Amino acid sequence: MSGPRPSAGGRLLTFTAWSVLVLGLWLWGKEITGVPAGPLSGRAGGQAAPGLPAARAPLTAAMPARVDVPSLGVQAPVIARGLDRQGAIEPPPYELPGTVGWWGAGPAPGAAGAALMVGHVDTKSKPAVFFGLGSVKPGAKIRVARADGTVAEFTVEDVRVYERAGFDPHKAYGPRVEGRSELRLVTCGGTYDKAAGQYSANVVVSAYLTGAGARPGAAA
Repeated sequence: MSGPRPSAGGRLLTFTAWSVLVLGLWLWGKEITGVPAGPLSGRAGGQAAPGLPAARAPLTAAMPARVDVPSLGVQAPVIARGLDRQGAIEPPPYELPGTVGWWGAGPAPGAAGAALMVGHVDTKSKPAVFFGLGSVKPGAKIRVARADGTVAEFTVEDVRVYERAGFDPHKAYGPRVEGRSELRLVTCGGTYDKAAGQYSANVVVSAYLTGAGARPGAAA
C-alpha cells in the first residue's frame, strides 16, 4: 500500500495533518457546492471505465449509518461532521479511531454528486479505520448502509495519492461524471514527517454507485 505504517512508538494524526486535508475539502465545497459540476473524466454520465460495471441511477438522499469495505475488513459507524470555527471540516474525534466522518453539508452517499467520507489512518499505538485504504483495488466494493433502510453499493474506480504540493481539491474531491452518484474515502498518506508533525499526501479512493438493496433486518 502507499500509506505509512506506524513507527514502533506509534504516532498520532496531528491537527496540522488534518488541517491541510480538511481545508482542501472546505475549499472544494466552498467552490462548487450548489454549482453544477461538469464531468472531469471525459466520460458520459453512466458510462463506466473499461472492465467495471455500469453506474446505477442515483438514489434519493438518506443519511449514512455505516460504511463497509469488505476487502479491508472494515465495518465502521458513520457520523456527520460540520465545519469548525476556522471553517474547516471537523475530522472524527481522536477517541473514536474506528469511526468514519461524513461531510454532512455535501451529497449523501447514493445521491447524485460526490459524497465525502474521512477517517484517521492511525493513532498513537495502532492503525485506525482507514489504515489500509491505499491498498484497495479498482473493482472492489464499498457498501454504505443508510438510515432509510437501504444499502448503497459502490464500485471502486481508482485509488490515488495526492501530494500536498500543488494540491487541487476540485480534482481530488469533485464529481467526475455529471449526474452520477460517487463516493470518496479520504485519509492521510504518503510519508510522515515527525519533525513537522504531518503526512505528505492524501489517499483518495474514488467509487461510484453500481447497486442498491435493502438492509438486512430493515423494516419493510
